[in-house]
Amino acid sequence: MKTDKIWYVTGASKGLGLALVKKLLATGYKVAATSRNAATLSEAVGAGNSENFLPLEVDLVDEQSVAESIRRTQEVYGKIDVIVNNAGYGIGGAIEELSQEEISEAFNINVFGTINVIKYAMPYLRAQRSGYIINISSIAGFAPATGWSIYAAAKHAIIGLSESLADDVRQLGTKVTAIAPGAFRTQFLTKESLVFAENSIEDYEEVHASHDKFHKMNGNQLGDPEKAAEVMIHLAESDNPPVRLYLGSDAYRRASAKLGTLTQMLEDWKDTTLSTDFQE
Repeated sequence: MKTDKIWYVTGASKGLGLALVKKLLATGYKVAATSRNAATLSEAVGAGNSENFLPLEVDLVDEQSVAESIRRTQEVYGKIDVIVNNAGYGIGGAIEELSQEEISEAFNINVFGTINVIKYAMPYLRAQRSGYIINISSIAGFAPATGWSIYAAAKHAIIGLSESLADDVRQLGTKVTAIAPGAFRTQFLTKESLVFAENSIEDYEEVHASHDKFHKMNGNQLGDPEKAAEVMIHLAESDNPPVRLYLGSDAYRRASAKLGTLTQMLEDWKDTTLSTDFQE
């Protein structure tokens, strides 16, 4: 396998991002990786002073911080080939339980951070007429579960963004994939990556029961992060990667069930849907 591509990975101190960075470095790729704390990132990756690893302390919500990290990657490695927007976290709660601050922060990290990276990476990808952008969404972005409305909205935004972006940049030589993983055995279900509304309303019994189920799932998730990392590397080396890809048997089952529900709903309400056209 060729290993001459330069990778830029956000949210690399834990989860799928960390698994990917470790796999890339072990394979021989050069990697720029971001985290809110560069020391924590370096310790997690354990790459020492490797010339193939560039740890970057970045606030993804701060445009200048993002722009500088992209510029620094270009300066050190001479190009950027693959962007992986992995940074994000889960947030649970009914909408009226969540404060505006909790909602805004969730969108800042899960959506606007991704947008900032794309915005400042595209001038480089456009100039070199090549590149590949992987945006990490979630199965929740297509088939959401009870109790995760804001998280589902944010991850749904990533899917919509990616599909339109793919059309926008295709003529510029850049490919785009939105990955929608199921549950992977990472730190995602720990308190470091999963937060809940500080305000709890007793009436939302089903919402809170859903949260309890996810708490109990930690450590038993079906997904292997090492295998997810291998898939992402394979995608980056592919001539024709998909615009949307589900990862994990649980994601496949949820997506399949959702497709069936959508098809049934579309057909059940077909007459109403068609009734709003002008009758010429």
